[in-house]
Amino acid sequence: MYDHAALKRKGKGDDVSEQDMDAVVLAHNSMNEITWKEVWTWEQLHRDECSDPTLLRFRGRPDDLSPLARIHSLFGGSLPFDRHDWYIDRCGKEVRYVIDFYFDEDKAGSPDAFHIVVRPALDSPSAAIDRVKMQIYKTFAAYGLPCPVTGHKS
Repeated sequence: MYDHAALKRKGKGDDVSEQDMDAVVLAHNSMNEITWKEVWTWEQLHRDECSDPTLLRFRGRPDDLSPLARIHSLFGGSLPFDRHDWYIDRCGKEVRYVIDFYFDEDKAGSPDAFHIVVRPALDSPSAAIDRVKMQIYKTFAAYGLPCPVTGHKS
């Protein structure tokens, strides 16, 4: 469980009171669940080699912009409020994911206020191929077309 003193030590939470901590914990846990679902979606590209990937560890990197976040901001986009690197055990193979967390003040108080961008880190040719595959799959799905590989509608 998070405690208010831990946030203060990290230089965060100056505007968070002890009474707010339940909401902070709930939001954090919800974002972790959404992030894991996104990682799981990417890991489905490798379900034949590993049907049960697990989270090994994660590292918060709030002061490090990912290359994608840097490019996004150069074109007028907002900066993420946080970044994490998640390390996944893909049945004996360690895989790193980069996660950028965004908050839209205009949507504060609604579920759409948070936007999470998850993708495999470009640490290997396989990760680059996964990014291309996922973009193709998402594009086909957006147009209601079947998957070009499996023929499935999802």
